Amino acid sequence: MSDKSRSVAALDDDFRYRGNRLGLPESGPGSVPGVMRRLVGLALDWSLSVLLVSVALSVGLIGQDLTAAAAAGGEEEALALTNFTTLSTLVVYAAMNIVLLTLFGTTIGRRIVGVGITATGERSWPWFVSMVLRTLLLCLVIPAVVYDRDTRGLHDRAAGTIATRY
Repeated sequence: MSDKSRSVAALDDDFRYRGNRLGLPESGPGSVPGVMRRLVGLALDWSLSVLLVSVALSVGLIGQDLTAAAAAGGEEEALALTNFTTLSTLVVYAAMNIVLLTLFGTTIGRRIVGVGITATGERSWPWFVSMVLRTLLLCLVIPAVVYDRDTRGLHDRAAGTIATRY
């Protein structure tokens, strides 16, 4: 690519700050939050999911057989309980995300850090379908860590959404 074609490509690209290509403000409410703010929201949501699963296990709502087997001893039983707990946490996290994002456009952890999810208008899907797709891709992790200059992960691009500040 020649220098002339690079400079023409740079002029065609109207990127100035995160979100300007989508018509979002540079700062304040409605702007694109930084990665750290979103990671803290994710960590809070995951911690809440871990807490819910731990309470459900200790009360006996789920995994009674595995808990009893792990208490009786054995490395295989303890590993089975760990795997069950991890998978249960992922399911609770996904369900919590789908329900809360569909109803309120944010989750508890995201709300604490001031982040919401907004439609960009790229998809004409119902909001529920977008949130299910977004959450399932988020649970796969890789689509979430591959992102563009607007810090939109592949999960947001596929769902036609973007994280914005409150």
